[in-house]
This record gives sequence, structure tokens and C-alpha cells, in this order.
Amino acid sequence: MKALDSPFTKIVNGTTQFVIPVFQRDYTWSAEIQCAQLWRDVLRASQTTGPHGHFLGSVVYIATDDTLAGFTRWMLIDGQQRVTTLMLLLAALRDHITKTQWVGGENDPTADKIDAYYLKNAQEKGERRQKLILRRHDQATLRAIIDKEEYPKDASEHIVENYAFFREQIADVDPSDVYRGIERLLIVDVMLHRHSDDPQLIFESLNSTGVDLSQSDLIRNYILMGLPEKQQTELYQAYWSKIEGVFQGFEKKFDAFARDYVAYKTQAAKQEKASDVYYAFRNFFKTLTLQGVSVREALDDMMRYARHYAAFSIPREATGERAKVLDEIRHHVDVPAMLVMHLLHLRDHQNALTEAELLEALRLIESYTVRRAVCGQQTRSYWTIFANITYGIGMNTPLSDLKVGLASQNENYRFPANVEFERALKEVDLYGLRICRHVLEGLENYGTKEPTDTKAYSIEHIMPQNERLRPGWRKMLGQEWKETQKTWVHRLGNLTLTGYNSTYSDREFEDKKAIEGGFQDSSVRLNKMVRDQDVWTSDEMSKRTNSLANRSLKIWPPLEVDKALVDEASKREKKKRAEQQDIGKVKMTDDARAIFDALRGHIRGIDSEIMEMAEAKSVSYHGPEFFLEVLPRTHKVTLLLAMNFDEVDDPSGIAKDATERKFIVHARYEGGVSVNVSSVDMIDSVMPLIRQAYAASNE
Repeated sequence: MKALDSPFTKIVNGTTQFVIPVFQRDYTWSAEIQCAQLWRDVLRASQTTGPHGHFLGSVVYIATDDTLAGFTRWMLIDGQQRVTTLMLLLAALRDHITKTQWVGGENDPTADKIDAYYLKNAQEKGERRQKLILRRHDQATLRAIIDKEEYPKDASEHIVENYAFFREQIADVDPSDVYRGIERLLIVDVMLHRHSDDPQLIFESLNSTGVDLSQSDLIRNYILMGLPEKQQTELYQAYWSKIEGVFQGFEKKFDAFARDYVAYKTQAAKQEKASDVYYAFRNFFKTLTLQGVSVREALDDMMRYARHYAAFSIPREATGERAKVLDEIRHHVDVPAMLVMHLLHLRDHQNALTEAELLEALRLIESYTVRRAVCGQQTRSYWTIFANITYGIGMNTPLSDLKVGLASQNENYRFPANVEFERALKEVDLYGLRICRHVLEGLENYGTKEPTDTKAYSIEHIMPQNERLRPGWRKMLGQEWKETQKTWVHRLGNLTLTGYNSTYSDREFEDKKAIEGGFQDSSVRLNKMVRDQDVWTSDEMSKRTNSLANRSLKIWPPLEVDKALVDEASKREKKKRAEQQDIGKVKMTDDARAIFDALRGHIRGIDSEIMEMAEAKSVSYHGPEFFLEVLPRTHKVTLLLAMNFDEVDDPSGIAKDATERKFIVHARYEGGVSVNVSSVDMIDSVMPLIRQAYAASNE
């Protein structure tokens, strides 16, 4: 076996052909992921200077039995995906040059050069004319592209889409940059010898398990592979081995850390897919090195945050009260990991938080998630919510920043108030919620220095959930026993924890109290009230529910934050959004644009602090509260004003009651008054109404 670092163009140039063996899978790379990444690599390679190119991966091949003098055919053992994709890119570049009739310099590509050097064997005929032979319908589709023919009926979807993707990308760049980038792509050229190397064994070693390298492996190799051996060893021992040690036994947690760490450092708006963690990290790490950050500095920072992340996601390093609170959060939700990591960093390395403030912050996170879970509120976008809160927490007032972030969420992600939380605790069937056990455990151990180990306990229904209640239960519950059972069986007041669930079964209440291990003998604090009762009816369940709900309000406290701070944060966020938006991109007809442009100056002239926001299909105005939305129509604009219709002073009689309509097309905000402005001449009449709305929003 002979392995060399070679330019990709050198490998495919000359009278040669690569053939995909029958045991290989079909071409599977997608435009959105792998092709997009390759395209970025090509553009990045085109901008590099110096003797080194851009490493792309390996190609493993062996000569076929029918190789002849002057024409070499190779069986491609590994590398089909990247070689095929590069062929599609070269074909797209060739066809772009042909279509646009682009002419470069002496060293720039031409369509004929690309054909002769990389796509075809000009002096060969038939199947030998192609540089690459794929399998089944992949081959027919690739041949159609290379020979500029119509696609076959069963064309390969991936090949067609990826070729089209590259055609679109090339349209926006200089062809010479693309060509130069391809020339600088390096491949580990692994050529096997037929008489001394077994291609099947090598293929099996490359693909034996069918499992890709872990994200940890890929990231480690990427960081260390290009360094001198001595430096590799030193950095591995000083940093990487310690990072791996933090996640030992929990390797998948490393993938989550890498994803959140990159998002944290780049303030990403969305969460990367698990399969794309390596690519996201690679791009991030390249940016760091371009900024002059050394590998040592990057690894030192990464190791520090890895320990904070693991302290939450893996119960190893934290101790004392901190460990207890972290465990309580992790016990029912792991999404706030990035936020917790940031708070731990601010406490342990920046000293921006006291330990008491850190614990208060962590308890607020738990309270937020527990309250929302009990209230049955959605968790679908939790990662984005917690990430944005994290980005908004600074060095100066981190605890206050956290509170403001929690208080600034929209209706779908609000922090439930006491009234809402208490009502849910009293009325919902808690047993049907995933949070049920966590709530019961929290109630059991609240305020004690001798917590009960509840790991072996199960949830017990004091009044059995068996619809065929025993006679004693029916008599005790009364004539309406079925309705009482249906109403109360899964509610908080009827639930407890026990290690004797199978013993209790659906026995009579007195039996549950008196048997060995029953409520009278139970050391579980939750059972204290139960053992003191002579009967167990809706009255007792209601009293216990109220008592436990009151205790829950203390365990998971409400959010208390200065409204002025929330308003100021909202104002800053709106200003930031306004500065980043382009009002000119809101689509309007010429008629609507003329009216809007004339009206816009008058609106902004009311107060220099008014914020103008480009919405999806409208423009809204805030001062800082919303007071006006301008909705473009075909020949006019509609104004939606944040006022009650019966409060409007409208001498011109042009205002309408917006609440009479079920909805207003394209409106993002709610308002009680609407006005249609069909000409610039109406502006003097509508401005008094707009000023009224602005004044009302600031009352």
C-alpha cells in the first residue's frame, strides 16, 4: 500500500478511470449538508496562500484486472462520495463557462480543458470516455451530465440535485476562484497493490461496523492531526485527555457539549443537528485560528467550559448545595445546559456571581421549568429560549439579567405566576405528567437536612385507580363514588411515594394504614397527613391538595423582577432589531410605496425615539410600546392603531372599528382602530389619529 498527499486534480488527470465496485452503496451526499460544506471548502481553499492546500479526505483504490498499457482503470474502494461530488462540481463549472461564455486569463479554466483533463478521456471511446463510472442509475445520470444529454427516466435524485446546487452557487462567484480552489484540494492518495494488498479486508476495516466516527473522534483528529507529533502529544496530555476524562462513560454528552459550546461562542440562533456538530466545530475553530487564537488557548478555554458543562450534565464535580440544585434541574430537564454552563463560568472563573446568587439563579431555572411542566406548557423551542437568555447575561448584573430574560418571554414561554401554578396543582391530573415524580420528591424533601432517598420508591394512589373499587371505598366515598374517583384519583392530593406499592395494591383505606409498612408505619413525610385521617374522601384529598400546593409555591418560587428593567431590556431589543432591519425590503406596490414614504416622515417626526420595525408584510411603530402598524395594499395602505374605537377623537370620520372584523390580513399586532389611506392628500387627516395612538401607548 502506498499513501501520498496529492492534489485531487493530479489523481484524476491523465488517461485513467475510476470504477465504483458493486459492493459499494449508491451516491448519497445531500446538497444541504455535504455539498454545501464542500463548496465552502473550495472557496476557502481558493483564498489560502502558501505551499499547503486544503485537506479533503482519503481516496483508496486498486487497479482492475482489465487495466491496459496507456489506460489505467482503478476500482474505487473508498472515497466514492467526495470524488463523485467533485466531478459534479467540475461539470457544473464547465457548463457555467459554456453558457456565460466567460473568458479568463492564460491560467484560467476553459470548458474544453475541464472536459479533457478531469471529466473525459478524449482519445477513448464508449464507456472508457468517462473518468468516473458509477453504479446503476447513478451512472446513467452522471453520463447524461458529462455528455450534456437529457436525464434518464429513473435519474438519480442526489446527482441531479447536487449538480443543480453547484450551478446555482457558481453563478454568484468568479469561475477562476472555483477552479483555483479545486486545484488546491488535497487527497490522501492510497493506492493498493493487487498482489500484496487485500482490497476486501481494507474495505471491511473502513466500513466494518457501519458506525461513523464519533463527533469526539472527528473533532480531536481535526484539532491535533496537523500539528507536529511532539506538540500533538503534549496538547493531548495537557488538555484533550482531560476533556475526554470529564465525559468518560458519557461520550454522547460530549457531542451535546460540543454543539452547545460552539453555539455559545458564536451566539447561534438555532441548534445544530447532532450529525453536523463536527462541521460546526470545524468552521468555528478555523475562525478562531484566523483571529490569532492558538490551539493551546482554544483547548484551554474548551476544557474549562467542558468541566462546567459536565458539572450539570454529569453529576461528578459539583458538591454541597450546588450539587443538589443541579441534580434537581437535571432530574427532569437537560436543555438549560448551556445556560447553567455560563452561570458556572461567571461564578467560578469570573467571580461575577456570589455562590448565593448562583444558587438563586439555578433555583429560578428549576422553578421556571417545573411550573411550566405542571401547567402543561410547551417545551418544543426550549433550546432557543435558554440560548437567547444565555446570550443576554453579562458580567455586571448576571442575576438581574437572568430574571429579565425569563420575564421577557412571549406568551407561549412565559414564567407562570402563582395563580396559574397553584390552579394547575389543584386541578390537573398530575399523575399523567412526566413531572409528577419530580414534584412529589421535591415536596418530600423540602426544607430538611435529612432528605429521603426516593430512588427505590414508586408513585402510590392513596385512593386506588382501579375502577372496581372495593366495597369499603365505595361506602366511604358515598353515592357519587364513581365521580369522586374520576375527579380526584390522579390529582396531587391523592398521590404519594412509597416503597410498598405492591403491598398496598387497591386495599381498603384502613388496611393501607394498618398493614406492615402501611401509612401508620411509613417514614415518608408525604404520608404524615394521610396516617392521621380516619377516612379518605374528597374533603381530605382537597385539604391535602391545598396544603401541598401552598408548599409548592415556596419550593418553586415565582419570578420577581423590576418591571422597569424588563421594559428597558425590551426597548433595547426592539432598537437592536430595528437597526438590523431594512424597511425597503417590505414588499409594496408603487402606489402603496408612494403613500408609505410620504407618511413615514410624519410618523418618525412625532418623536425621535420612535422605533420602526420591518415585519413580514407590514411596518410597525413602537414608542417603545406598539402603537401603529402600516399594512400595504394594492392601491393604498391600511393603518392599524393601538386604541379603543370609542376613545378616538375623529372629526374627519375616517376611523373604523377594527374589532368588527374577525382578522385583518397580514396584521401582526392587535389594534382597535383601522384607517384606509388611499392618497397622500389624506395624511394631514390621519396624523391626529396616529398621535393619539402614540400618546395612548405611553400612558
